[in-house]
Amino acid sequence: MNIKCYIFIMGLGVLVSLAACDRETEPVATPTPSNTLSDATYTAPEADNTARNKVDLSGDTKTPLDQSESSAAIKVTAEIRRAIMDDDNLSVNAQNCKIITDETGRVTLRGVVNSPAEKNAIYAKAQAVPGVTRVDNQLEVKTN
Repeated sequence: MNIKCYIFIMGLGVLVSLAACDRETEPVATPTPSNTLSDATYTAPEADNTARNKVDLSGDTKTPLDQSESSAAIKVTAEIRRAIMDDDNLSVNAQNCKIITDETGRVTLRGVVNSPAEKNAIYAKAQAVPGVTRVDNQLEVKTN
């Protein structure tokens, strides 16, 4: 009885496999002039942040590449990030701010937040973390 059941199941599996192979794929719609944009009607948005990024190129401002690799600095940065992420009142912009900690415990905050309240809240969270010696709050409030 076991051999017959086994053969039946194997045969059924083969039939299902063959049936799946026989199925045709659905045709893909080809673009027509009515559902495509011509180059003449589409203009890409400007993605030029050159003026804004000149500040970073000067070497006078901290960037994420300036983050210290010491365990103490990494721990400070992680604790600040955790405090920010645990605050459900902060926007995604605020949660995505840059936190750069150097080997002396100096923290630089950079990025765009939605309000002065968010800027102040992130600053306070950074100051409250043990090991922070100074906070340079360079957060910018978003303007509409």
